[in-house]
Amino acid sequence: MTAPALVALAHGSRDPRSAATISALVAEAKAQRPDLRIEKAFLEKSKPGFQTVVDRLVRAGYDEIVVVPLLLVEAFHARVDVPAMIAEATERHPGLKIQATAVLGLEACFLEVLDQRLRSALKEARVRELDALVLAAAGTSDPLANQAVARLARVWGAHHKLPVTAAYATSAPPATGEAVRAFRGEGRRHIAVASLFLAPGTLVDRATELALEAGAVAVSEPLGAHPEVARIILARYAVGAVELVPV
Repeated sequence: MTAPALVALAHGSRDPRSAATISALVAEAKAQRPDLRIEKAFLEKSKPGFQTVVDRLVRAGYDEIVVVPLLLVEAFHARVDVPAMIAEATERHPGLKIQATAVLGLEACFLEVLDQRLRSALKEARVRELDALVLAAAGTSDPLANQAVARLARVWGAHHKLPVTAAYATSAPPATGEAVRAFRGEGRRHIAVASLFLAPGTLVDRATELALEAGAVAVSEPLGAHPEVARIILARYAVGAVELVPV
């Protein structure tokens, strides 16, 4: 019996660095599970689109698909766009079963990845001392999703015994520059910013620019194609595959 295919469904971006990062992340997942058929797809702005990938899998003989949304928060895309895409696909392919999993989310283990990325940025900037941290995320109009980022920031700050503020690139205050300036207003001068984004893009670039203009000593790269991120994708898949099994 063939295992369900895995579709890693990312947001998509006009920035080619984003799609390249998703491709590398999917390659890492394939390296961890070479027995699985794993495909990347995008909600918008990048190719291939979700329906194109579903059609490809159906032609290859797959009748079960697990979709893992590569989204860090449970917001509009996860609640509305993904179910709509799945409904369209199953309507076009009678007999096809598609199970969407929970989003990638804000796993505590991602803080270890953030630490690795930040250590690299601090080394490059030759910074040895920190007195505050900013956790920069995309932001959303959903206050619960933003609160989830803020909770993760508090956990991260407690671990490092440093004050920390969550900042957002869109939809919610504070922006990264505002967060850095607020800490500088308290007399803190060694403020680093960690990028809680999955892949590079214009939002990351803007958040980085604002942070550095405000006086941040270093800004990390996004999570990217880290083995731990790929592991969580496969963990989500495992749950989705079980949910496809008839009871």
